[in-house]
Amino acid sequence: MGGAGFAATDPRARRFFVALAYGVLGLSTVVVLVFDEAAAARPAHVLGLVAAAAAWTPLLGLVAGRPLPSLVYFAGLLAVSAALGAVSTLFALFASIGYPLAFALFSSRWSVIAVMVTAIVNVVAQNDGGGAAMHAPLLALALPLVLAGWLVGAESERRKDLVAELSAANARLEDALAENAALQARLVEQAREAGVLDERQRLAREIHDTIAQGLIAVITQVRAAVASPPGSGRARRHLEIVESLARQALGEARRSVQALRPAALERSRLPDALSDMAERWSAASGVPIAVEVTGDARALATNVEVALFRVAQEALANVAKHAGAARAGLTLSYLDDVVLLDVRDDGVGFDPGHAPAEGFGLVSMRERVREVGGTLEIESGSGQGTAVAVCVPAAGDGRTGGGGEAE
Repeated sequence: MGGAGFAATDPRARRFFVALAYGVLGLSTVVVLVFDEAAAARPAHVLGLVAAAAAWTPLLGLVAGRPLPSLVYFAGLLAVSAALGAVSTLFALFASIGYPLAFALFSSRWSVIAVMVTAIVNVVAQNDGGGAAMHAPLLALALPLVLAGWLVGAESERRKDLVAELSAANARLEDALAENAALQARLVEQAREAGVLDERQRLAREIHDTIAQGLIAVITQVRAAVASPPGSGRARRHLEIVESLARQALGEARRSVQALRPAALERSRLPDALSDMAERWSAASGVPIAVEVTGDARALATNVEVALFRVAQEALANVAKHAGAARAGLTLSYLDDVVLLDVRDDGVGFDPGHAPAEGFGLVSMRERVREVGGTLEIESGSGQGTAVAVCVPAAGDGRTGGGGEAE
């Protein structure tokens, strides 16, 4: 028999049924000996069967969830009940213990059969005087009922198994949801930390590309003004440049903190902004620069334009500080799906493989370009000048812009 009832695995239930069986057996015995004269006339026979039932009943404690011992125990109990019922119909009270015990010992599909078998055995035992002719219709009716009971029990068992599977699936789902919630919390925390780090890097780049570069240019102009004759036009010119650079640096500092576009891009398209920035750079550094725009100029995504502008700004700052160049050039090329930026000079050059690690110059440029999905290449050599080449996707932002060439 597949499965088991609750008494098969619960010691307290087994003890309860043993006590109940003893109580019912004792009561039945007293009733039979008092009210059944035929049975009372054979006390030894009655008490012998009662003793057999009393000896068999506590064996329930040995079945403990094992199907075959449970079946043997139940069959023995039916045999004793049938024998007692044959002696006196009043022993039906004891025989009735088989009904609840059937559900307590067996699973749903088998407990129904056990109940019906119990009923048949009791009826046959208590009507033995009628003979086989009386019992044949009863047995013929009982067999379909047993089959129907088995089918009902099987369906009940299937539903119980399905409920158990669903409960287990729900438990697994709850565990998965709890695990996902914990994972999501960790991901949110990691995203927050990554956002903080990205913001720090952004501010570091902005400060380097704006305030630091502006202060370097201011220092350069102040030195030039100090070296000029006091009160001369050259000194005044340098001081005017100092004031202009300081104002620009202040405006850029405010925008960097607010994560806005560079001031030049706030007022102009990218080609015009690069031309204006290069012109101011040339005036401050004294290095002539040629600016060229090729292709159909069009509006790009804000982060792409900011990256190109800042890389050009940083590359020209490096030219002024390190190259010792006599001239420089800046080319912005609009192609079908990419935009190219080239900044070149004829200065002393350097070995890109052994560039100084300190500062944010080259690192900042590479990070900016990488963040917009582009590439940056540097070609240089001792005495050969330097060329910075940037290629970024031409992602638009929906604004309109015309073509043209900046001088």
